[in-house]
Amino acid sequence: MASATNIQRRRFLGQSTFGLAAFASFPNILSAMGDMQGFPKEAPNKASANFKADVEFDLFCSLGSVAILPGQQTKVQHYSAVLKTGPKDTLIDIPGSYLGPLINLHKGQKVRINLHNQLPEPSVTHWHGLHVPANMDGHPQYAILPGAVLVYEFEVLNRAGMNIYHPHAHEATATQVYNGLAGALFVRDEEEAALELPSSAYELPIVIQDRRFDQQNQLVYASNRHDHMVGYYGDQILVNGKPNFQIDVESRAYRLRVLNGSNARIYKLAWDDGTPITVIGVDGGLLEQPDVKPYVMLAPGERLDVWADFSGRNVGAQLVLRSLGFSGVLPKMAERMGGMMMHANKLPVGSDFSIFTAHVTKKVSDSPKLPSKLSTIARHALSDTANPNNPLPIAISESPMAMLLNGKAYAFNDPLPTERIKLNSIQLMEIFHDHGAGGHGGGMGMGGMKHGGGMGMMMSMAHPIHLHGQQFQIVSRSINANHAEDYATVRDGFIDSGLKDTVLVMPGETVRIIKPFQDFTGLFMYHCHNLEHEDMGMMREFLIYDKV
Repeated sequence: MASATNIQRRRFLGQSTFGLAAFASFPNILSAMGDMQGFPKEAPNKASANFKADVEFDLFCSLGSVAILPGQQTKVQHYSAVLKTGPKDTLIDIPGSYLGPLINLHKGQKVRINLHNQLPEPSVTHWHGLHVPANMDGHPQYAILPGAVLVYEFEVLNRAGMNIYHPHAHEATATQVYNGLAGALFVRDEEEAALELPSSAYELPIVIQDRRFDQQNQLVYASNRHDHMVGYYGDQILVNGKPNFQIDVESRAYRLRVLNGSNARIYKLAWDDGTPITVIGVDGGLLEQPDVKPYVMLAPGERLDVWADFSGRNVGAQLVLRSLGFSGVLPKMAERMGGMMMHANKLPVGSDFSIFTAHVTKKVSDSPKLPSKLSTIARHALSDTANPNNPLPIAISESPMAMLLNGKAYAFNDPLPTERIKLNSIQLMEIFHDHGAGGHGGGMGMGGMKHGGGMGMMMSMAHPIHLHGQQFQIVSRSINANHAEDYATVRDGFIDSGLKDTVLVMPGETVRIIKPFQDFTGLFMYHCHNLEHEDMGMMREFLIYDKV
């Protein structure tokens, strides 16, 4: 069987010019396949005879091509899936898109996913937002080689919400996601079902990404260090894998499930006619009540559940979702260089541009009403934390040569004292910019040496910080006066009332969160979700332990 698999894989690569090009384009692939760059050699997890799955499907990551722009098809990496056991709506393909199928799961289901790596390089899939055991979370140490199969088995513990699945291979997350490997995963529960929110044709996924193409319609990716330092930005906006995206709607309420699937780009979402955005949920599911904003900030890895009501609009009317202008997310050094670090991108960071257009094509009289109460969130108080007076630090620092958290670059299984956390504890944490202060000393608190000047200040930029495992509460935000002017262009767009797993931290900003570490021991990553920064080493691990 192994011999047949190897022959099939060699034939697959030999027939794929994209596969050969991938080997030529990424010189580290062969060495990574040999020793996974210092990670222990883990045998791929196999199915357990004692695990009785309610849902089981095969998930394939492979090479392919798809029509994105007019003319020649674009070569991509993509997910596809085949359902073996479970409800028929578990997997829903997005027609004509490179994005993976929509995965629908229910709280309490036991799920088995068989990941088949048909890429010419190692890969592993992370279930961004799901609360699962460490060995099921998609840690880079579990990346599998071409031709291998990795079995995930877990119970769905999350409340209803929109999550993500994407690769998390060591130093290859950004490239694999950029080439197309990503998808949305929805969890459903009884609390959500009781609300009778818009569903089926009236619940629409909106996955926003930016990409850059050459004259042959092929994806163009970062070619130099500057592209990695600020993150890689495309010059065309795609929604659900399509440019110039349009949706036909009826004159009634819709539920838009919005995901920022870009590598680095941050969006300031607003309706073009000034209609406020009504948000009913974020990363960790439904809010307790709707939150109405003039605009909403959305960083890579963040999600929004938007109530979009087209009632009262006539046939022929249209509404455009735009990203409005804002400032402060790029380093001052880049701005003072006149955008040279962005290589004159046709879609500058923080500029005003269209995301998609909704056209009213049918007049209807019936429409669901927006509930005044959406859910109940089990919140933790400061007094519930193990460290109410000594928050664990997540110190952000940048330089032209390094992107660091807590003063260190990523190293496998190398936790600092502040990164060793007792199982079933609830922790107060503080995320801040630490320019030359050495934040890895731990427990600096609000009086520490934060927001220093000099080169660190010039390199400071916005970072979406993602913490694996359970979602957290945002307790507070504060901004250094030196950054107040830029911050004023974004500050009204944060939704902090719901549960989160990714939080945008602006230059000069300090964010305090309360995060539980329950149920599972092991290594859980936290990192910048600017994927170029992550691959540069802006990632660390928490070691959750039960016994010393």
